[in-house]
Formats: sequence, structure tokens, C-alpha cells
Amino acid sequence: MSSDHHNNHLFLDVSNEAPLCGQRKRTGIVGSIFYCLLLASYAALSVGAPWIFRFKQHLISQWLCTSDVVLLAVTGVFQQYMVYQVKKIRLQGYYIFSQKLKHVIRLPFATITYGTAAILLVMVWEPHISILPIVMLLRIIMVAEVIFAGSFMSVYIGNVHQYNSLESHPDVLKSLYSPLQPSSSLEGLSYYDGGRLSDQQMALLQYQQENLNFLSEEIMRLQECLSKYERSDDGMTPQVDLAHLLAARDQELRTLSAEMNELQSELKLARCVIGEKESEMERVNMTNNQYVEENERVRGILGEWSSRAAKLERALEVERMSNMELQKRMKKTTTSTSTST
Repeated sequence: MSSDHHNNHLFLDVSNEAPLCGQRKRTGIVGSIFYCLLLASYAALSVGAPWIFRFKQHLISQWLCTSDVVLLAVTGVFQQYMVYQVKKIRLQGYYIFSQKLKHVIRLPFATITYGTAAILLVMVWEPHISILPIVMLLRIIMVAEVIFAGSFMSVYIGNVHQYNSLESHPDVLKSLYSPLQPSSSLEGLSYYDGGRLSDQQMALLQYQQENLNFLSEEIMRLQECLSKYERSDDGMTPQVDLAHLLAARDQELRTLSAEMNELQSELKLARCVIGEKESEMERVNMTNNQYVEENERVRGILGEWSSRAAKLERALEVERMSNMELQKRMKKTTTSTSTST
């Protein structure tokens, strides 16, 4: 009974033992602000191009296309920087924020890419529109690029600011309360979202690996401090406290290693359950398809019998009318015969 109670409350105190909870690093937004300023400069260039290049009007299109290519290259470099920042957030254990930002960070580069493709089409085909010359079309496309890319960057900066203001524990720890634990009911849970469950478990394993690295570095630092104190001749050195702290850190490291092994086995079990559910769902779909085919065949048979019944009813009606006509004739014949007699 006590063993079941222990298993049902497994990892309930993990949030109090996770070292990285107090070592969270904030994500900088200086690069994002710098990129927004670059977008503003790009927008100013597109709007003021006729005045900026007023002495070289024939080169406006070339300068605008060159600036767009430069912006595309800078956006590609900045996207790699944002991917690195989101990866750090994921390793810190904030899975939900990393999932939100993972989709947002690719949108500015995609926007600039589509804009560059539109500019390329305009330059190649050179559409002749009376109210919109080619230079005006290029400027409109560039302004649209800035508006969309700036909107996505605002969303990114807002999420990063929200992440930096958090005071809660990493949300990836919530996946420790697995639906495979005996204490939780399996009813109402969706096992068909297997990719999300595996991704959460992988993020948790990466977070625990960061904890292990942090604890290893902490143990090395404490060992160095302990060796320095042991080499000193001062009798006031707190060697006992350092040894106790080192033992506590070592115990935490062993605990996290055991937890990571438990999570790996749990992840394997979850994948097996997901595979069984998916195979069961495939069998149900096959059975359902068979039933659908059988129903269609039965509907065809019923339709054929209905048509046959309708034909029989018409034939019976015709036969009934002919019988009535024959009876009338027989009555007339009988009447005429009796009259003649």
C-alpha cells in the first residue's frame, strides 16, 4: 500500500529540487529591437526613394532591389539568432513559450522571401500599369514587407518580454504527471496526439540533461573549493559543511539521473501505447469501411427490390383493371343473352 502511494505521488516535489529553477537566464531583446530599427530604415528608404535618389532617378529600381536582397540576407542571419534564443528557452524548461516562438521566428524571413519573389516578378515581367509605375510597385511591396515583418517581430518581442517576466517554475515539469501514472484516469485523454507527447518528453529530457550539466559543474566547483580548504592550514575552514554540501549535490545528481532513466522508460511505454492505439484505430477504420461497403451493397439490393415491387404493383393494377373490364363484358353478355331469350 505504501509503495502504491509512493508511485502515485512520484515527482510531486520535483519543482522544489530542480536546480535550474533558480538559474533561469533571461532572453535578450536588443537584437530584436535593432532588427526593428533596420526595418524602419528600410521602410524610410522605400518611401523616400524618389527624394533620396533624386539625382539618379534611373537607378532607383536597382537600389531598391539591392536593399531588399541585403535585408533578406540580414533577416536570414537574424532568424538563426532567434532560433538560438528559442532553443535556450526550451532548454530552460519553458516548453510552451518555445512552441509559441518556434512558429513566429520563421515568419519574418518568409515574409521578406515572398516580398523578394514579388519584386523579382515585377522586374522580370515589367507590367505596364498606367496609375502604378514599376518603381511605385516596388515601393508598395517593400512597405508591405516591413508591415508584416514588423508585426511578427512585435509578437516575438511581446512573448520574450512575457517570458522574462515569469516567476513560475518551468512548464515542462508538468509533463512529469504522466497519464501513465496509476493515480490519473485515462478517460478523456487523447492518445492520438503522439507527436506532442513525445516532443514534451524530449524537452523534459533535455531540461534534465541541462540540470545534470549544471550539477556537474557545481560539483566540480565545490570539489575545487574543498581542495583549496583542505590545502590551507587554517583550522577555521568549514570542511564539514563543504563535504555535506558536496554530498547533497551528488545525491541530487543521482536523483536526477534516476528520474531521467524513469522518464526514458516512460517515454518508451507511451510510444508503445500510442502505437497500439493507432493500430487499433486503423482496425476500427477498416471495419468501418467494410460496414460502409456492406451498407452500400444492402442499399443497392433494397433499391432493386423496391423497383421490382413497384413494377409488380403496376402489373397488379393493370391485371385488376383488365379483370374489371372482363367482368363488365361478361355482365353485358349475360344481360344480352337473357334479353334475347
